Amino acid sequence: MKKLHTTLLVISLFLLKGCEKGYLDEPKPTESVNSSVIFESQDGVEAFMSGILRESRDQFERTDAGGLYSMYFARVVKGNDLVLGYQWYLFDYENDNREPTYTRTIFSWEFPYYIINQLNQFINGVSNSSSLSDLVKEAFLGQAFALRAFYYFQLAMEFQHTYSYDLSLPAPPIYKEPAIEGKAMSSLSELYDFIIEDLTRAVQTAPVTRNNKSYIDRNVAYAILARVYQVMGNWQQASNSAAIARQGYPLNSDQYTMGFDDMNATEWIWAMPQRDDQTNYFYIAPHAFTDNINDAYGLAFWNKDFVSLFSKTDVRNSFVDLYDVGDSDQYFARSSLKFTFDFSSDIPIIRSPEMMLIEIEANARLGKESEATNMLLSLQQNRDPDAKASGNTGDALIEEILVERRKELYGEMGVEWFDAKRLRRGISRTGNHRIGTAANLLPDDKKFFLKVPQKEIDANVNIDESINSNR
Repeated sequence: MKKLHTTLLVISLFLLKGCEKGYLDEPKPTESVNSSVIFESQDGVEAFMSGILRESRDQFERTDAGGLYSMYFARVVKGNDLVLGYQWYLFDYENDNREPTYTRTIFSWEFPYYIINQLNQFINGVSNSSSLSDLVKEAFLGQAFALRAFYYFQLAMEFQHTYSYDLSLPAPPIYKEPAIEGKAMSSLSELYDFIIEDLTRAVQTAPVTRNNKSYIDRNVAYAILARVYQVMGNWQQASNSAAIARQGYPLNSDQYTMGFDDMNATEWIWAMPQRDDQTNYFYIAPHAFTDNINDAYGLAFWNKDFVSLFSKTDVRNSFVDLYDVGDSDQYFARSSLKFTFDFSSDIPIIRSPEMMLIEIEANARLGKESEATNMLLSLQQNRDPDAKASGNTGDALIEEILVERRKELYGEMGVEWFDAKRLRRGISRTGNHRIGTAANLLPDDKKFFLKVPQKEIDANVNIDESINSNR
């Protein structure tokens, strides 16, 4: 008899977090306490949620398989825009990191399920609490549903083709309760239905205020929902959700030149905080990898073809010839000053310009081209005082929007990979890449997703070797 997946056993043992003074300031580690104590006080429940959020940025396997930031950066390096030196994330950069025994595959499965199981413990504990009011329960559950949906969305993106490809294909198992045994694979349709179900509940009940931007509120829930609807091609709902998500988070071009390291920036909707006494050392991406000035890895550079997309007056054009190689094809020819590394550098997860661009794309695809072009120009002029309306329509307008997404979000969440996957386009390496065409991705390429980890197959009686056939 196969044993239950190691991930699920470890998660259930990792259980519950207690509280310490100051936990309201940001998520941080807590000491273990009895679960019956935690869920009978609002302070205890807040401490548990704080602990879950803290685990989202903890070190797991190794530097390139850490918290959420490592999943994001692995997607960044798979595209055409960033050029990676000889360092961590090497196999991701080569688009050759998907086999069942590889660290990327194992981590990308175990880490989301680790968080999901804690959230299921949280949901059960809050729901069954005899001390919390219904109103307090709803606010906590809204946060948990949003976060659970977010991590199931990561699993959907990492372990199968995109939504529009074939909804009947097998997708990661769905656990609605704390795991006690391994489940069979779901279908992609079932998984997205569950994600939408969780997010629909979240936007109705998540709190409208929070301790700081590392916590989940209603804006964050709507922002996650906007991303999911964007992948599903539900453009009206994507537009509606994005418009709500960005309320209260105005554009501010000045913040683009300040190192992208402070979650108090007005454009940041959701972030991962760092503090000197809770640092992830050199683990945090993108800051430790793309900052070539401060003391960090500093071995990530930028494709000259991508750099050429920016005008000289664009505030986002922070590219420099740091190593004085001129206009050569050296892979290290272009550095960026966008991200500043420090042991207290905060990490962006979702920002309002992304939501604005989702709304713009949705309007364009819904035939509201006038609204789309006006909104796009507003964003462009905020970043570049010399920006002019392009006059593009139809497919050309869509392409302009996609380029703008790359320019706005480079280095953050793997936007180029994200868009290529959801739109079933390929990614072609050009310019001064250290590893070029060998790492190209074709439309619907299987390299856009990972195989099911062998550890899961060996441990879960409901999943067998055939799951990786033809993957």
